[in-house]
Amino acid sequence: MKIIKHISLLLIVLSTSITTAQVTFEAKVSKKKLGINERLRVDFEMNKDGDNFNPPDFVGFNIVGGPNQAVSTSWMNGKRSYKKTYSYFLSPKQRGSFTIKQATIEIDGEIYKTTPQIIVVTAAVDRPNDDNNPETIASNNIHLVAEVSNGNPYLNEAITVVYKLYVSPDTGVSNWREIDNPRYNDFWSQNIDIKNLKVLNGTYKGEDYRYVVLRKTVLYPQKTGKLEIEPLSLDVTIEIPTNRRDIFGGRLMTQVHKTISAGSRTIQVKPLPVEGKPTDFTGAVGDFEFNVITSKSELNASESLQARVEVKGNGNLKLFELPKLSLPSSLEVYEPEHSENVVTNLNGMQGSISDSYTIVPQYKGKYPIPSISFSYFDVKTESYKRISSGEIVINVLDGPTNTTASDNNIASANNGKQPVVVNNQQFAFIKTSTELTSITPNNFFKSTGFWTGLLLPLLAIPLAIVIRKKKQERDADITGNKIRKADKLAKRYLGEAKKALGNKEAFYVALEKALHNYLKAKLHIETSEFTKEKIQDLLLTKQVDSQVVTSFIAILKNCELARYTPITHVEMQQDYDKAAKTISAIDKQIK
Repeated sequence: MKIIKHISLLLIVLSTSITTAQVTFEAKVSKKKLGINERLRVDFEMNKDGDNFNPPDFVGFNIVGGPNQAVSTSWMNGKRSYKKTYSYFLSPKQRGSFTIKQATIEIDGEIYKTTPQIIVVTAAVDRPNDDNNPETIASNNIHLVAEVSNGNPYLNEAITVVYKLYVSPDTGVSNWREIDNPRYNDFWSQNIDIKNLKVLNGTYKGEDYRYVVLRKTVLYPQKTGKLEIEPLSLDVTIEIPTNRRDIFGGRLMTQVHKTISAGSRTIQVKPLPVEGKPTDFTGAVGDFEFNVITSKSELNASESLQARVEVKGNGNLKLFELPKLSLPSSLEVYEPEHSENVVTNLNGMQGSISDSYTIVPQYKGKYPIPSISFSYFDVKTESYKRISSGEIVINVLDGPTNTTASDNNIASANNGKQPVVVNNQQFAFIKTSTELTSITPNNFFKSTGFWTGLLLPLLAIPLAIVIRKKKQERDADITGNKIRKADKLAKRYLGEAKKALGNKEAFYVALEKALHNYLKAKLHIETSEFTKEKIQDLLLTKQVDSQVVTSFIAILKNCELARYTPITHVEMQQDYDKAAKTISAIDKQIK
């Protein structure tokens, strides 16, 4: 009898320890920091089976594999251990810090959540090769190369970076997109548009390859010393051959997704020589011509002419200042109008820049525009050069004579509009209306304003009573308040969905919430009661057309499936327009 009691007590203790065993549900990541060309594995592990597993949105990542399920059970020292794992393989979309949010699961009627994980995505990194890895096999047949025209330029000398994608004859590329654009810090940069991509034949490390030029960029270094050109990274879908063949003997291909990078490049920028540097040098580097041109050399007083200071040629045309004109003070000069006619190609900037001055003489006479000079650094001869304009004389034929004692034909170095001597033939402004004030004071007592201020508060009392009564009636209408709140949320979320066009996850979350809140307002049902069948029955009961109901259900399905399927911006715009059109149709038909 005592033995039976001991056995029963032991069974009770064991059963209690099992039932009170702690349930664990946690997220594990393969690494906390990775390059944009690497992959991330996320495992959601639990020690007890559950239902309704809900993964996070994985904002900032593409799901390239999973979810994969794995279940293991083991016995050790008489104790049973259980583990179930959901695994996802992710590819980062861009650099930055991202948070993998909480996953949830229901175990024994309770909801468990994982701890958020912070992941830092950096620029592309070099990884050791593994010949048995399919990604490595793909890497051996496709290469992204950044070709720099000059690794040791002068400050403000143009260099070009050409990005070429090399593909071996045995492989192919079915799709590609840029996931990380280089930031050209310490450079003035401009991309050259490539209208049509052309496949060309070439060699890479002595082997025959096909290649295509993806991007051309012109850079002007703005600092001296070592400057880094960050890598360009692409997400590429590669077709690699397998050992299987089709019925015609052709080799079958398989697709591999790969993130490839051009690698960073370092250039050494030389400073411009100090020896022989002109005092008026403003940073022009290249090969230029310099001119000062006037629209006319003879005119009458009060007429205007244009004087244009122009530099044209090949170089950093947008990165230096033009010399200023020095004019006699008796010439009225307005602020110059700057214009640029510059195109950028692989040779750098080409074209012209100019400052156009509007000049108006006030008196007759001859006015010299002194010679001005422009200096620049010529990278071909590695020396400074100076170009001077000739003296230009402006002959004012007819006009008043300058009677001032100062010599106004002497050039003035002042910039901007020059002071003009005003003649005496001017009229003072004559007022045409009076501004008289009464000498009799106006008392406020018993005035219109006095009686208005006295009676207005009394008239406002009934209005306040009516407004308060309406507010109490509105507050008491619980059902109406819920409907108004849901309708307001639907409009807000539909607006948020429009703002999120292009961001797939945020767009479909906002669109789904808008649809749900709209149904709450129109059908008077709670979120917990949502099922597609019930929604369809209720809408048909409200005499909504079956095609409109089918369209509404299809939008809800799109919101559910879009999280794990690739969606374009055009498709998101179509879903948004379809949702707005369907809601409008239901509003008109529902009874």
